[in-house]
Amino acid sequence: MEPIADGSSTTAATPAAASSAISQWKFAVSQRFQHFLDKSTPYLLYRWIAFLCIALIYGVRVYLVQGFYVVSYALGIYLLNLFIGFLSPQDDPEFDATLPIRNSEEFRPFVRRLPEFKFWYSITKAFCIAFVLTFFSVFDVPVFWPILLFYWVMLCTLMLRRQILHMMKYKYVPFSTGKQIYPLLLSEIWRKERLLSRERKLEYLVENSRRENLYAAGMQMHDLTRKVEMI
Repeated sequence: MEPIADGSSTTAATPAAASSAISQWKFAVSQRFQHFLDKSTPYLLYRWIAFLCIALIYGVRVYLVQGFYVVSYALGIYLLNLFIGFLSPQDDPEFDATLPIRNSEEFRPFVRRLPEFKFWYSITKAFCIAFVLTFFSVFDVPVFWPILLFYWVMLCTLMLRRQILHMMKYKYVPFSTGKQIYPLLLSEIWRKERLLSRERKLEYLVENSRRENLYAAGMQMHDLTRKVEMI
């Protein structure tokens, strides 16, 4: 009976060990992938070039097979929603006024609802998934594609128009480059620079005076020592 018990325990332990090995492998792969994403964060230009290549491959694939227009339409709707989130501020100015709207207010950079890296990662992943779906005929639904294109253009026009009106109403631009430095802020920066330069000059004069006093005291001590030796 004991060998049977041992065999049953060994058989029961084998699936647990296999599941543990699979979970460890998944964790290692996810860690490596996250490490790769973290390293690619500062390489903005190369990341977007890679995305354009993926998008071009998907476009060529759809053009060659002449199908999967529903997949492309869903992909376009998803990209439009991501783009609106990319252009929108993190906090709605209607309820939380975090953006400067007057010249007397302090400059604050534009904080997006969807950061640039997440925007790039989401659309790249969406194109990769759509590309994989083009290999399954079940997703190739026959449809008259000009109607889908017309719907998408109309929806894109309405959503972008609403977003532009929102920008004009609350006077913000969804880009942090080329922002205006207001006169009061510029004068405050200049005043602080002057105070800092004065403090540095004063510290230099104090330090120089201290060194001169130490040198003079040392010379006096040296002369006094020589006089004592001569006596």
